[in-house]
Amino acid sequence: MHAYVDALQAALAAAALSPWDTESGVLARQRLVEAPHGDLPAWQSSLARLPPGPAPVELKTDTLQIGEPGSLPATGMVELETALAGLMPWRKGPFSFFGLHIDTEWRSDWKWQRVLPHLAPLAGRRVLDVGCGSGYHCWRMRGEGASFVLGIDPTLLFLMQFLAVRRYLPEAPVWLSPVRLEELSPGVEAFDTVFSMGVLYHRRSPLDHLLELKSALRPGGELVLETLVVEGDAQRVLMPADRYAAMRNVYFLPSAAMLVLWLTRCGFRDVRVVDEAVTTLEEQRATPWMRFQSLADFLDPQDSTLTREGYPAPRRAVVIAEKP
Repeated sequence: MHAYVDALQAALAAAALSPWDTESGVLARQRLVEAPHGDLPAWQSSLARLPPGPAPVELKTDTLQIGEPGSLPATGMVELETALAGLMPWRKGPFSFFGLHIDTEWRSDWKWQRVLPHLAPLAGRRVLDVGCGSGYHCWRMRGEGASFVLGIDPTLLFLMQFLAVRRYLPEAPVWLSPVRLEELSPGVEAFDTVFSMGVLYHRRSPLDHLLELKSALRPGGELVLETLVVEGDAQRVLMPADRYAAMRNVYFLPSAAMLVLWLTRCGFRDVRVVDEAVTTLEEQRATPWMRFQSLADFLDPQDSTLTREGYPAPRRAVVIAEKP
């Protein structure tokens, strides 16, 4: 992992992202080299078993297409499936490696379809994706022409899944740093578009998260915020007593109107809700590539409009705003 950490730090330096280049380098080196996760050697072994790259990659399809279907022999496909299975669970996608379909827990393409029509065109823009998971959306952003994409997510397995794709696009200006946004210095004002999708409700201080996102944007830049919400007016916010849909780290679920108020109070302008919908069992579910419990297990078995704790079932909103 030394080589990736060095390349990441160099890429951030070349993108004039000081002091994030140094901070990311230090934190990534700690997590990947000095005190690595116990499963890291097994994950690296899985990566090493993948077919060598580069290979053709299609980034504009809902299922990201890596490698040509039918280009590997039967023995190669068995080796490929074994290698990718070593990186389970696959939560964000979907992907296809040389024709092998990775049916991920989340149909992340559905979220992208809801978000994309409302974005300022990404062509030529510098983009930050906070809480990027496996990097699925980072690759879709590059597919829309973004000139530089940085995803940040501290989960090392997600980094390994990202590297499985990057193996075939080694020159792409798309990077994943295994850090948290709050670990990086505020005020870089370096990105044209900043995404935070599925993060806000995990923050004990949601307004601080919004201000951190704002500080990463250049003046006139666009924030794309996607998060859990509840129905109600601008005074409604839910704070679970303990768990929400079996998740411990869920703190504040505002109404969409309250979310607009939060963003306005944080100094954003032109704040608008562009989508709001209940999460369906078709969008988030267990699959052969994610064999643990999923949304169906977290809802009331007698009433799917409620979580098993009795709260409103997951409902998500997308809000777009601009930094003055």
